[in-house]
Amino acid sequence: MHPFVLERPRDLSEALALGAQAARAGRADAASEYIAGGTDMVQLLQENVRRPDRLVSLADLLDRQIDLGPHGLRLGAAATMAEVAAHPGVRQRFPVIREALLASASPQVRNQATIGGNVLQRTRCPYFRDVGYAACNKRAPGSGCAAIGGENRWHAVLGTSDQCIAAHASDLAVALVALDATVEVHGQRGPRTLLLDDMYRLPADRPHLETVLEPGEIITGVTVPPATVGWRAHYLKVRDRAAFEFALVAAAVTVDVEGGRVRQARVALGGVGTKPWRARQVEAALVGAGVGTGAVEQAAALAADGARGHGHNDFKIELMQRAIVRAVEIAGGGG
Repeated sequence: MHPFVLERPRDLSEALALGAQAARAGRADAASEYIAGGTDMVQLLQENVRRPDRLVSLADLLDRQIDLGPHGLRLGAAATMAEVAAHPGVRQRFPVIREALLASASPQVRNQATIGGNVLQRTRCPYFRDVGYAACNKRAPGSGCAAIGGENRWHAVLGTSDQCIAAHASDLAVALVALDATVEVHGQRGPRTLLLDDMYRLPADRPHLETVLEPGEIITGVTVPPATVGWRAHYLKVRDRAAFEFALVAAAVTVDVEGGRVRQARVALGGVGTKPWRARQVEAALVGAGVGTGAVEQAAALAADGARGHGHNDFKIELMQRAIVRAVEIAGGGG
């Protein structure tokens, strides 16, 4: 592990000052990095994927409150995955969040991992995680992508580029994107709010830049709009084993169903995109579809638009369509 200095600032302002020179979130060559729960960061430090000279601790500096009211749901960035999943209001009004959290990691990790850290976690691409592979544009810009032409069963089929096909790893972020969640961030220039979906960048020719966060900015909270009466939701995760495994394909679906037909829908996909993938063309096509009919299958087929397999992961293109159909059936009460 690369040696580093651990800073323990007294408040958020001091933390922002210490972290102001950190590169944009996602870079592997930042000299200064933030650490909160540390469940992902510690692994990256141990594997020498991240080699900062300084870590700035956010322990006890961020809000961990879970607030549910007319404004919707607000999650403090320091709230743990376990705390959110166990909250009665989340269980009742935002079950898709709870389902996504309980499908993530292990109970031990969920007790430590924070909401802010989860949505910023790095890819589980083995070529990124193993510094023994020199070719990884996400870890070493300009070095190439070993996954293209290599073992890529776990990799993305949507939002890829010739520079990177690494899949985004967060289950929670997929559910939050389906719910039109926003994130609050604080930086040297003050606070701002942006859609979580807009926070993530596609790899294009700079895959080492994963978000639009400015240098030193910190996520301080996540807000989910109020749940509309009549909306039903489900998070479906397909994986190689039943627990402590990342998604091959995941689908977060919320639907408003009346008389067996979909009035409105939101669909986001995980395990298949270089970011949590909002399938808006599928959402539009689902309107008016009868749950459990061929119309849902036709709508789900649109998820494949623009999808590109790389050999070992070709199966994901059909599997994600099937996952959408099943999630709609379960959410809509038809399965």
